[in-house]
Amino acid sequence: MCGICGEFDIAGKTLIQQTTIKRMCDAIVHRGPDDYGIRIDRHVGMGMRRLSIIDVAGGHQPLSNEDGTVWIVFNGEIYNFQQLRQDLLERGHKFRTRTDTETIVHLYEEYGVQCLEHLRGMFAFMIWDSRRERVFVARDRLGIKPCFWSQKGSSVAVASEMKSLLTLPWLDDEMDWSGFDAFFTYTYIPAPLTIYKNIKKLPPAHYLIAENGRIEVHRYWNLSFADKLRPNEEKIQEEFISLLQESVDIRLMSEVPLGAFLSGGIDSGLIVALMSRERQGHNTFTVSFGGSKGAFLDERPYAVMIAQRYASSHVELEVAPAIEQAMSATVDAFDEPFADDGCIPTYHICDAAKKDVTVILTGLGGDENFAGYERYLGFWLSRFAGLLPRWFWSGCASPLVGLLREQKSGHYRINHLKRFVAGAALSPAERYQSFIRTMSSGERRELYHPDVAAQVDFEYVDWLGRVHFEQLEEGDALDRALYQDICMYLPDDILALSDRIGMHHSLELRVPFVDHKLVEFCARIPSSLKLHRGEKKYVLKKAAHPLLPESVIAHRKQGFCAPMASWLAGDLRKVVTTELSDSRIHSQGLFNGGTVQQKIGEHYTRAKLHDKLLFSLLIFNKWRSV
Repeated sequence: MCGICGEFDIAGKTLIQQTTIKRMCDAIVHRGPDDYGIRIDRHVGMGMRRLSIIDVAGGHQPLSNEDGTVWIVFNGEIYNFQQLRQDLLERGHKFRTRTDTETIVHLYEEYGVQCLEHLRGMFAFMIWDSRRERVFVARDRLGIKPCFWSQKGSSVAVASEMKSLLTLPWLDDEMDWSGFDAFFTYTYIPAPLTIYKNIKKLPPAHYLIAENGRIEVHRYWNLSFADKLRPNEEKIQEEFISLLQESVDIRLMSEVPLGAFLSGGIDSGLIVALMSRERQGHNTFTVSFGGSKGAFLDERPYAVMIAQRYASSHVELEVAPAIEQAMSATVDAFDEPFADDGCIPTYHICDAAKKDVTVILTGLGGDENFAGYERYLGFWLSRFAGLLPRWFWSGCASPLVGLLREQKSGHYRINHLKRFVAGAALSPAERYQSFIRTMSSGERRELYHPDVAAQVDFEYVDWLGRVHFEQLEEGDALDRALYQDICMYLPDDILALSDRIGMHHSLELRVPFVDHKLVEFCARIPSSLKLHRGEKKYVLKKAAHPLLPESVIAHRKQGFCAPMASWLAGDLRKVVTTELSDSRIHSQGLFNGGTVQQKIGEHYTRAKLHDKLLFSLLIFNKWRSV
């Protein structure tokens, strides 16, 4: 596990300086505190920071083939590298180390860019092929590992984090207003956008080739929802558990201490159960929330049941409603605004875990594979919306539900009902897009200062929230909703959060549910077995019965998030009043102060929940002040 960076001149004229690559490496030292290396070859420079996990003694990077004509810097883990290595040895390749990194070099020699088809794992890497004068940069299929890039003229740079790119003298930090709008639309910024006009995210399952003075970006893998399995529940459960067991087993490969996050839910519980088939006594970690309204998210009793059943060394911690430290860490880790409030518990649980382990397995990805979020249920129910005329939803239902007060506890039940009614008359793609965004384009126009709104491409930002839904031609509407989330929400929110906050603590997070072979299998499971008669994750729960206590399977899904709605109206009310005061908002010149104060008032009176917007504003202010 590492952080990588590189700069090159596609015209082949400018010589890259070692001091430049050194600065880029120094900016991401937290991603790899154990080692670093630099390689300069005229107009190409590459560097890395290493967190040693496999072949601790021999895994120094950059690393080359036998004759030094192909070099690589690599971030991630290739879980099938032993099999690949054996095949390459039989084909005559010579190895100097036991690392998965060297396997990629020889695989590239053998197959070129098609080497990506053979890799199973999480990765972002840069290869310099001096024979062909080619730079080859790639990112894993599902976007577990990050990769950013920038170009100005013939100068190009890539890195694991934007802070590395921002050390370059030729790269300015001009804001991208569509990235700005995307943040307030989704609470994160989807690829290829970033908050900076001159930096892009390389999307998942894509590679970049720089050759013959040109740069091209291509997609090398896509998820298919065709070729559905027969709805044989027992056979599907058996094959799923077998695949998940394999996915867990290959992720136990480590020469350093290893553990798991245990939320008390089904997904993380399954990971711990399957880890324990190999060896019991793993370290497990769980988190709950303090404050006046945090109790409804407390899953510690369920986590303890699982920990006791599988004899893990269990650690519990309680997060207080004091968010300054976690917000600062999030801003530092992301280099751009990011306001999924899961950053709060993730920061604290990573901080606790790092004291005991270097590698953590998590249950992330189970909801996207098996329709576990509440919005999937709402979307499934919304198929019946067309049975009633459009005027009923806009003229009757919407005004009536708009009168309902949100719950004091911070639960989203009323909020979900309002969203359901508001989207009922829309097309399926627009309806689902309305479920995943924080505000409509009209609401965002009212939020921004007119000078800012004039620079935003609202149509493009809204399109990002439905493009994958609309592009998938196979499967049913639920398949398309899952595909939208697997392509956008999973890599740009959930996996980005785990990578950035984990690496901020020099902690590697592994995600068995996001193994591409497992995801491909899950895409073939009929929707009726994922969301069955209103029950979310139906077939997953069936598969979990032999492995987890019944009370864990049956209890209401909590979600790995902070009780932000109630915190902002209670324990953190002073923070909101101070940081989002009318004078501060006005001095920025970016927002309509009256709209902000209106949203704050509505949140306090429970007319509407605006926790996502208010937390986004707090995070944005923190980012702007750094």
